[in-house]
Amino acid sequence: MKPGLIAVDLDSTLLDANGAPHAKDLHALRALLAVGVPVTIITGRLYSGARPTALALGLTGPVACVDGSHMVSAATHTTLMHHGIRGDAARKLRDALAKNGPATFVFARDAIVHDHVGEPYLSYVVTWSNAVERTTSVHGHGAWDYDDGITAVVALGSVQQIASAVEDIQDTVGDAAQVAMFPVRRQSGSWGMVVRGAGGTKGSALAWIADHYKVPLEQTVAVGDWLNDVPMFRAAGRSFAMGQAPEDVKRAASDVLK
Repeated sequence: MKPGLIAVDLDSTLLDANGAPHAKDLHALRALLAVGVPVTIITGRLYSGARPTALALGLTGPVACVDGSHMVSAATHTTLMHHGIRGDAARKLRDALAKNGPATFVFARDAIVHDHVGEPYLSYVVTWSNAVERTTSVHGHGAWDYDDGITAVVALGSVQQIASAVEDIQDTVGDAAQVAMFPVRRQSGSWGMVVRGAGGTKGSALAWIADHYKVPLEQTVAVGDWLNDVPMFRAAGRSFAMGQAPEDVKRAASDVLK
């Protein structure tokens, strides 16, 4: 196939363990841009965490952040689309987290807000962005009442705290949010959860960006390494899983990189 659009994940895909882009990949993507093939980033990071790589590549089009919840222009650094959790749904989400007590990190307006409970997990959370703000009480912060809502919440704690919080969020917030629970590989014995607004995935982000460039989805190529990349793989015309990806992710891709 002749690629009409290349979409790349960042962490453990384009970026190395230190958060820097692999030089050969950077050169290859710049070469594609030079001959007119659009390149985009579709990442779990906030835009503030993705922006250095977008600048290094020389991107000027839309990039997708927080797994498709936030679309940003790399040229103007302004929001193009936002699937936020706002209003009553945001307040119910806040109350469920306060009730169960996990360390809570609120992603809002391109920054991460936390309080003292989150300090032990800070080195893990900054992989999403270094734009971090400490507050007295994360549950009392004004982000929950922002008109544009919050982009996501990451919470970490014991399996009991996370499982109970997930149950309460599903019961009270319902279809306004999507929730994923997972063991935290970098924090032994800890569990985490990510909560985002309904409607956005890496797959929907790829479709949005392809439409922006007027490229048929069957002419798109996606590269990633983790479970959140699977919707993007399913949407793309051709997809590449990194060699270290879990088997479920490799099976979802059309190709596996060595």
